[in-house]
Amino acid sequence: MAAAIALSARGRGLSTPNPNVGCLIVKDGHVVGRGWTQKGGRPHAEAQALGQAMEQARGATAYVTLEPCFHLSPRGPRCADLMARAGVARVAIALRDPDPRTDGQGAAWLRERGITVEMGLLAEEAARAMAGFVLRQTRGRPHVTLKLGLSLDGRIALADGSSRWITGPDARAHAHVERARHDAIVVGGGTLRADAPGLDVRLAGLEDRSPRRILLSRGDAPDGWERIRAPDEIAALDRVDHLLVEGGAETAAAFLRAGLVDRLLLYRAPIIIGAGLAGIGDIGLMDLADAHGRWRLTDQRRLGVDRLEVYEAVSSA
Repeated sequence: MAAAIALSARGRGLSTPNPNVGCLIVKDGHVVGRGWTQKGGRPHAEAQALGQAMEQARGATAYVTLEPCFHLSPRGPRCADLMARAGVARVAIALRDPDPRTDGQGAAWLRERGITVEMGLLAEEAARAMAGFVLRQTRGRPHVTLKLGLSLDGRIALADGSSRWITGPDARAHAHVERARHDAIVVGGGTLRADAPGLDVRLAGLEDRSPRRILLSRGDAPDGWERIRAPDEIAALDRVDHLLVEGGAETAAAFLRAGLVDRLLLYRAPIIIGAGLAGIGDIGLMDLADAHGRWRLTDQRRLGVDRLEVYEAVSSA
């Protein structure tokens, strides 16, 4: 299942509005089929894996990160039906599908046809890998990651606004990988005016995965950009399940004040700036006690001379 979850990451930022699912077909201890949800949501991971396995799927075990879909669609067959027709003997499912069109029905349908079904294997890890889909189904909004490149003293620029470059090339390359894993990026008007950012993915082989560009502003958005006037308007963004917030201190503060940040990416450079621009503006905190217990560290690593820390909101789904 861990391998299936790793496969699912390949579809993140591409599969929306469908979840980025991963699937492995295993027979006699050998992987005979593998798949992940493709660009635009089709084919589904199960269909791709079963197509690869062909006759070897009969009597095999399927490991799938999300309950196989049960609802009818003009875009393709139901994955629960595909698995039954392929003759798999056992289906191990990480996460029950929160979409009410499936929500337990796919697993029940498989059991009725004599297929052994197990649910809940590495469910938390699968939910984290498909966080955008899960939040869209349960809270009606995308999963939001806030990215900050900071000095040791929490600055994002010199006092005059100069910010190139705080972090080194390894950290910046990692940030571009993160861009490729998101459907859209938000920056504020100040960042747009100061930096004129392209917000594209500048890594060889991933250029076509540049996300949509969104401006948080009450003014007009430039050509090729979309606009939201307030953080809560992200719920209305079509085909955006994974959203990356990249620029400015006030934009970061606005999303934090609204309680709409699920994940923090903190790239820390081993430099001290002093009287520079703070990374985050006023978030409305009145009591220091309220700042504790809100974030948990989930990953940390060295990126060249810099350090990455990843935090998740304690209340996040």
